[in-house]
Amino acid sequence: MKTLMLSKEDVASVINLEDIISAVEECYKAFCLGEVIQPDYMGFEFDEPRGGIDFKAGYCSRNEKISMKSSSGGFKNNVSDFGIPANMGTVLLYDARNCALQCIMDGSLITGLRTGAAGAVSVKYLARKNSEIISSIGTGTQARNQIKAISLVMDIKEIHAFDSYTPAVESFKKDIEGEFGIPVIIEKSMKEAVEVSDIVVSTTRGKGPLIEASWIKKGTHIVAIGADCKGKQEYEPEIFKNAKIVNDSIEQCISKGETCNGIEKGVISKEDIYAEIGEIVLGKKRGRTNDDEITIFDSTGMAVQDNLTADMIYNRAVSKGIGIEFEFFK
Repeated sequence: MKTLMLSKEDVASVINLEDIISAVEECYKAFCLGEVIQPDYMGFEFDEPRGGIDFKAGYCSRNEKISMKSSSGGFKNNVSDFGIPANMGTVLLYDARNCALQCIMDGSLITGLRTGAAGAVSVKYLARKNSEIISSIGTGTQARNQIKAISLVMDIKEIHAFDSYTPAVESFKKDIEGEFGIPVIIEKSMKEAVEVSDIVVSTTRGKGPLIEASWIKKGTHIVAIGADCKGKQEYEPEIFKNAKIVNDSIEQCISKGETCNGIEKGVISKEDIYAEIGEIVLGKKRGRTNDDEITIFDSTGMAVQDNLTADMIYNRAVSKGIGIEFEFFK
């Protein structure tokens, strides 16, 4: 049996963000329908200038595939010291019928785009229909992915951006305005960015309560992306008190996500979590029910997202004859 190897360029040639958004919706459905076995993921955080790496593995009966992805980020000196990106990823895709390795592919695009797609799915089901203004807290690669994906499910009129690193936010403004024609207002503080927005998207590597409850206006939808492991935090826990809380995976979010911080501070309990996003996508629970409620989507990222997305890419690459084949066993 041959194994296919796909470079970042190979993956980019067959990837499509609209299809990834649809795939992520299917991921959430599969998870809530019990079609997924997804062990707790493992991660390591290192002292600066290094960042962190995590490993997510999962099986999905829908496509009979097993995936394992490594994803690293925040390695600030990688470019200067090693000549490699600060954020990297690799996906291994196995045929679950025999556990043969079908594909090794670059995972950096998959991680970024499927995470952006997750934010877009949450906006589709939880944001006010008349939402127009987004605040972007953090302006790195994932912030761009969020805007790219969300722009496919809503008409963004304006973005208010904040980043403590001035060159990053200036680059973000130039790129977003150039690619999408959406005005980007650079704010001097997080408070100024958050308090005017309909949707707050946070993609930082914060380790403390950066965003305060008093800044969040009625009807805001929050896309909490940054806190994906123990010790990370972007929001003041009091924000959870009067909000509709939706997780990608409840068990994962109460141990590693932003929701974990609210529980540990005693602001909420597990019983206060309204739903997993898959329940809403399936129609088992309603999403937003009025224009005043504050909704929070806590996304820690799930292996099934990598699984179905990687499988889609693999099948397209095979059909188009893209990639390099090799054999472990002859």
